[in-house]
Amino acid sequence: MTVTDQTALRFSIEVEVGVDRAFEVFTKDFDRIKPREHNLLGEAIAETVLEPTAGGRLYDRGVDGATCDWGRVLAFDPPHRLLMAWAVSPQWQLETDPDHTSEVEVTFTALGPGRTRVDLEHRHLDRHGEGWESLRSGLEADGGWPLYLDRYAQRITDG
Repeated sequence: MTVTDQTALRFSIEVEVGVDRAFEVFTKDFDRIKPREHNLLGEAIAETVLEPTAGGRLYDRGVDGATCDWGRVLAFDPPHRLLMAWAVSPQWQLETDPDHTSEVEVTFTALGPGRTRVDLEHRHLDRHGEGWESLRSGLEADGGWPLYLDRYAQRITDG
């Protein structure tokens, strides 16, 4: 399900695992959730790293060792909440001004012992400045957050 407003996107899915496992897969397997072709690095990506702590980095490491920080962890509250800063501009380039970053909040709600609802909200898109609407369009398209959530759901299924 996708809900949009002017400056935010919201997506929800349900997965057939408990809340602890749902959170763990999203955060520890983020490297396998984010597609390699989503690349600001300029070289092939060896891994995407989500450092599991508030203040942690969100970055890609290239096959030759270069890194590209494209976000940071603002809150890390296992197993219920992950909040990240998104530092990618409407031109799909690295955004270095923290005042021009948006936020991605992912929450995990237990629906039972083996079922979890995962809600993803990407908000404050207007902070990116001119062209933010095109960023929103790209993120809500099939190759944006829906792709990430599909890949996440597949990771859950694959175990």
